[in-house]
Amino acid sequence: MQTSDPIERVRPCDGSRKLPVIGALLGVLLTVAVPASQGLAAEAASPAATQAPWLDTRLGFEERAAALVSRMTLEEKAAQMQNAAPAIERLGVPAYDWWNEALHGVARAGGATVFPQAIGMAATFDVPLMDEVATAISDEARAKHHWFAAQGQRGRYQGLTFWSPNINIFRDPRWGRGQETYGEDPYLTARMGIAFVRGLQGDDPVYRKLDATAKHFAVHSGPEADRHHFDARPSRRDLYETYLPAFEALVRQADVDAVMGAYNRVYGESASASRFLLRDILRRDWGFKGYVMSDCWAVDDIWKNHRIVATVEEASALAVRNGTELECGQSYAAALPVAVRKGLIREAEIDEALTRLMTAR
Repeated sequence: MQTSDPIERVRPCDGSRKLPVIGALLGVLLTVAVPASQGLAAEAASPAATQAPWLDTRLGFEERAAALVSRMTLEEKAAQMQNAAPAIERLGVPAYDWWNEALHGVARAGGATVFPQAIGMAATFDVPLMDEVATAISDEARAKHHWFAAQGQRGRYQGLTFWSPNINIFRDPRWGRGQETYGEDPYLTARMGIAFVRGLQGDDPVYRKLDATAKHFAVHSGPEADRHHFDARPSRRDLYETYLPAFEALVRQADVDAVMGAYNRVYGESASASRFLLRDILRRDWGFKGYVMSDCWAVDDIWKNHRIVATVEEASALAVRNGTELECGQSYAAALPVAVRKGLIREAEIDEALTRLMTAR
């Protein structure tokens, strides 16, 4: 017999946990996990690389990340802000692809345990079980990453940044991705999402086990066919009572490391470039300290489909200035340097965004 409500029996979040997940990027990853055969041997042996401040473990993560960013050219910075970030051999930075999936098991990376879909897990109303499932997923994910890294493989579905869970509200059964969610109830969605994030990210006081990503922020529940054009305009009451509570819970109670912006517009702004959602609500009101990423090719939607601006440079600058540090897509690398030269964004704003990303890495 259960002695308490299973929805409430979730292990507490350790408020002392820090953001870094791949703690070895600024320490072990740059020096140990990158074989010399990959072209980094000469730089790793040089005083500039071995004595670099971003390798000094006596410094804080953010300080080390800022030092690394300060050594990059503008073009290198922009390229690091896409999901498929290339290596910077002269600085000892390995390639890294931020794209990985673990909605109900480690996906697309070889054999792994397949757990019930999110909607099925929600039907159990068993939050502790959700925590156990996510912990098992993160165990397998971490093991797979170590195996890939040992082979010198740093491609898609091989990293430690996972774009799960989907905490959108399943209001319309015709929505083709409803099975990815925890259903129509904001409270249950929040409790299951908190447990999933804690299981993925672990409880180490310093290093993350993985990075979890709360998606898709916000008001993204179909229609699927119109998601690249649709402008969601819920009442403010519906926004705050239905669509935002789960995201707020994952930020405040689960300390989720990343948030993914949606494709659609919300009150006329692209969700992946919305000052209202990303600056005002997420960072100012909720105190979010992690990083924001776009859904895949959502930056292109800003100018091609939503037609909020006229060019890719304007769209990229708008997204970064309003809080989207990481793009899933291929616009930032070429567009951001041009945007800086055109005065659409300052390089200091790019530095701030990239420092958040490198702190996480």
